[in-house]
Amino acid sequence: MRVSLIQLAVDPAEPVAARRARAARLVREQRGSDLVVLPELWHIGAFAYESFTRDAETVEGPTARAMAEAARDAGVWLHAGSIAERPEPGGPVFNTSLVLSPAGELVRTYRKIHRFGFDRGEAVLMSAGTEIVTVDLPATTLGLATCYDLRFPELFRALVDEGATTLVVPAGWPERRREHWSLLARARAVENQSYVLACGTAGTHAGVRQAGHSVVVDPWGTVLAEAGPDEEVLTAELDPAEVAKVREEFPALKDRVLGR
Repeated sequence: MRVSLIQLAVDPAEPVAARRARAARLVREQRGSDLVVLPELWHIGAFAYESFTRDAETVEGPTARAMAEAARDAGVWLHAGSIAERPEPGGPVFNTSLVLSPAGELVRTYRKIHRFGFDRGEAVLMSAGTEIVTVDLPATTLGLATCYDLRFPELFRALVDEGATTLVVPAGWPERRREHWSLLARARAVENQSYVLACGTAGTHAGVRQAGHSVVVDPWGTVLAEAGPDEEVLTAELDPAEVAKVREEFPALKDRVLGR
């Protein structure tokens, strides 16, 4: 199974429409991959708080339509990162991930549960999701999380309990906490004996430099591929059977006592 993580650079001088078109072009260039992943809030920038309400869309809006066309043209499953979603005019805004099929159909959405900001920014400007979301692909089951969610292991254990074998984490993670990003991605892979696909952004969001360093981690915690700090497409080959093999050879999940 071939996966491609598009570590898109976000430049505040680039209009949203131009970035949307550029992201769609990069998705189309990944024909031959089975799954393509984009970062969190790449259309506006994860720290561009003033844009959360101004540029919010529905899941039938321009970003979703552009990504659906790109997924269909490339013939790939597409985790289109997340958008600022406002389902109803004047209603709450959510940080919502979109998963599209190779036919361009919107298969599932995930509204970010853990909002970052400590009583400011996303934590007050966006509403929290409540649903644990998995998506069945032909070769694996995706468990969906977003950025700050990575710090909350109970979410990932719940995803595994729902059958997830590949954990997908789009993010807009700041460079000053890059070591946490790398450490937590590996930890979530090891403790859940699952693949982790952690796709961040490059560039600067509202003055906040991004970490980059998107990473693909296998169920044993081995880093299969890691990006640098700049815009990059990271591609890796996964063996979906490896998850069951690791869980059988080292059956730590069977020894759980708490949380069952």
